[in-house]
Amino acid sequence: MKEILSSQILQSKQLPEVQESQSPKPWTSQLHNRRDPNVWDALYLDAAIPVDPLAKACMIRDLQVWTRRYLLIPIKLLANVLLALIITVKRLLPFQFNAHGLMHKSAAFFLKHFVSPEACYLIVRHICLGSSIINFLIDNGPDPMIEKSQLYPRTVDDLAKKNAFLEHDLILYNFVLDYHQAQQANPQWLEQLKQRELNYDSITPVKIDIDFDTRSPWKILDLESTIELFKVFYSLCLTSDEFTRAVLSLQFDENFAVYISTIIDDYKWNHLITNRHPLAPNSPFKAARDLFMHGIITEYLHRYLEIRHSVETLGKRTS
Repeated sequence: MKEILSSQILQSKQLPEVQESQSPKPWTSQLHNRRDPNVWDALYLDAAIPVDPLAKACMIRDLQVWTRRYLLIPIKLLANVLLALIITVKRLLPFQFNAHGLMHKSAAFFLKHFVSPEACYLIVRHICLGSSIINFLIDNGPDPMIEKSQLYPRTVDDLAKKNAFLEHDLILYNFVLDYHQAQQANPQWLEQLKQRELNYDSITPVKIDIDFDTRSPWKILDLESTIELFKVFYSLCLTSDEFTRAVLSLQFDENFAVYISTIIDDYKWNHLITNRHPLAPNSPFKAARDLFMHGIITEYLHRYLEIRHSVETLGKRTS
């Protein structure tokens, strides 16, 4: 089993993917020049940590966007100054306010008109992957009747229609609380899980509809620069408690990795999780970088489960 899994990880970029009419283009490698090797080809072809091939192609193209090279550092400086002002003023105000609808509609407008298609694809896809991972934990957890996530946007407009960013956080926290109660109510659930096969019904390729063909001269912003700007606007449109909750949610990656490891009985890969220790919260000024890493970690967790499902299916066919 371990040998098959290792082989599948090394060949993960070759596993099948549902192709949508609006899918990103696959990565095309250059001719290997041994005196001038291409760093982006090396990043893509390295399969030590498996990531969905099309998503990885988007990630690497996003890393090459000129705004990341020339604007990211100025944007970070500006964003942190504005964030400090907003946090200070909000703490001094005798009241709190939020504007969830405005936040999501503005975010969707900004994504559609100023952010690269690759970054938009990764953002919409991330919401779907989060739902799939939570639903996998429910299907194989102490109580399969816990309310599942139905948050599967396909377009940027869906992010606004579903208040997706807020709902994404609420789903996470409600799951953690429901999961704890279910574990308390059914302390024998792990022994029961070992008596049946794992349920991978929720781990399926997600379907995203993003226009990669229409390239407006304004749609240039890379993913991390976008997140830095969103960080400021979110702090303005959320109450102080809501913003704190959103920032802290990023450090639950380690917890979710442990949840999954407990179910599949494999902890060897947990060192790859970098967002850790929610009992020692990071500064909100690091929220954008934490969110950037959160997206990569989520991609890895989902791909790991896809590969494991393929390995188990292959094992059944050959046994």
